[in-house]
Parts: sequence; structure tokens; C-alpha cells
Amino acid sequence: MINLNLDCSYPCTDINRNMTFPIVDLDTRLIRIVMISEAPSNVPGNYFYTKTSVPFFQTTKAAFQDAGIEIKNYEDLTEMGIYLTTAIKCSKKDYLVSSDTIKRCSEILEKELSQFPDLKVIMCMGDFAIKAINQIYKRKFGRAPFKSGSTYKIRKEIHALRGIRFFPSYTQTGDSFNLEKSKRRMISEDIKEALNYLRNN
Repeated sequence: MINLNLDCSYPCTDINRNMTFPIVDLDTRLIRIVMISEAPSNVPGNYFYTKTSVPFFQTTKAAFQDAGIEIKNYEDLTEMGIYLTTAIKCSKKDYLVSSDTIKRCSEILEKELSQFPDLKVIMCMGDFAIKAINQIYKRKFGRAPFKSGSTYKIRKEIHALRGIRFFPSYTQTGDSFNLEKSKRRMISEDIKEALNYLRNN
């Protein structure tokens, strides 16, 4: 079981106080890839490791289908060594959240990531995830995996630090998967590249 200390008392004003995190019983030693989306949905129940009928799973399923990989349930992802979570643990009030909120939430994400001893790949699905991972690694090691720049530009580079390969990408979750075709294509490319990296390392 994923075990998090979620006693969060930070007075964030740009998120709703509805802390949501993955509740799943799995062997953390099997996880090699963590796929970090941006934030939970405002729709109750629409989150990872709940029903496969909810948009969070269906949009993730569609992203993998775009990459030529068929998944039917969360067990399929776990068997591939993939764990799903979000950078922000409460839903957003508006489209964006502050860097302070991301920094504070990154402390919880850091605890979450520490539970995977054989982690090889971190996929950052959206700007919140990219910023949160940068916060974690700057705090722990004094160096961020990603430099400043648009996702479109930095995803063309190789990002690696302390035995982890990082992939900056776009969020594949939400209440629908109405992304422009170019972003869907790039997400599928990033998924394929991450899995190919894992097979060879």
C-alpha cells in the first residue's frame, strides 16, 4: 500500500481543500516508471486507482493507445512497472496555481516517490509536474533536472540525474482528452521513448 503522511496544514488559497492521492495496494519494488499528472479533478471520484470508467483512466488509456499500447485496467499498468499520481494533491480553483503551492505540494510528492526503490523513469505530464520535480531535486541535491523553457523545446533534450531519466511532456488527464493533435502525438512519443528507455536500462 502506498503510504503517505498527508497531514497538510498549508493555507493555500488557489486550491480546493479536497486532498486526493492514490490509494492502491501494490508492491512498490515493481515500480520503475512514475507518471505524474498535474492535479486531481474537481469531479469527485475522477482520479487514479478508482473505476476504470472515469475520465482520468480513460484519457490515460487513450494516451497509451496512441502509443500503440493497449491497457484495460490499472493492473496492466502496474505489470508494466508504471505508477500514476499527480503533482498537486488538491484540485485547482482556477487554471493555474502558484509556485508556492507547487513547492508545498512537492514535499508530499517527494515522500511518495521515496517509496519506489527501483525507480528509473519519471514522466512529468505537464508544467506542475515539471516544476514540482525541479523543486524536489533542488531541495535534495541542489540541482534541477529541467532547465527553464517551454515543454516543446526541452522535451527534445535528454534529462537525467542521479540514476533517473526524466521526460517532460503534457498532461494526459482531465475530464476529457480534447488535446490538439500535436500534443497527443508528443505524449504518445514520450510514452514510447520512456518504455524503450526502461527496456534498455
